[in-house]
Amino acid sequence: MDDALDPILIQVTVPLPIPMIFAAFTDPKQITGWLADAAEVEPKVGGVYRLGWKEPVAFESRGQVREITPDLDIGFSWASPPEFASLMNQPALQTDVYVRLQESPEGIDITLEHRGWGSGAAWEDARSWHFHLWDDRLHRLKDYLLKAAYG
Repeated sequence: MDDALDPILIQVTVPLPIPMIFAAFTDPKQITGWLADAAEVEPKVGGVYRLGWKEPVAFESRGQVREITPDLDIGFSWASPPEFASLMNQPALQTDVYVRLQESPEGIDITLEHRGWGSGAAWEDARSWHFHLWDDRLHRLKDYLLKAAYG
């Protein structure tokens, strides 16, 4: 797969403590404040990472935590929405999401990488849809965290 598509890479910077930001990816109550309508997370390798949406399309991503280092990173497998399921979810989940937190002069850089894309027009469509989802949600995350911290 030499011609596979590049990973989605999106970064936002939030001037808040790392533990507060990390909890937004591991605490279901916080996840439902910015990312999904429902969430179930077992923050350990092999644990469940399930997200459910009603909008923009109703679907559930039943992933699994693949890596986690408290206050540093989390990676989980990704199940795509129905329109991309035959491409991305068969025979096993093809992509995963990796989030890393890192200190920077402006605060904490939150870098999301969605990787594992194939090649071809169908993969380009799937990647584009996911890029817009993650871009929207990471900006929501920044707003959510700032409002939680400062009201």
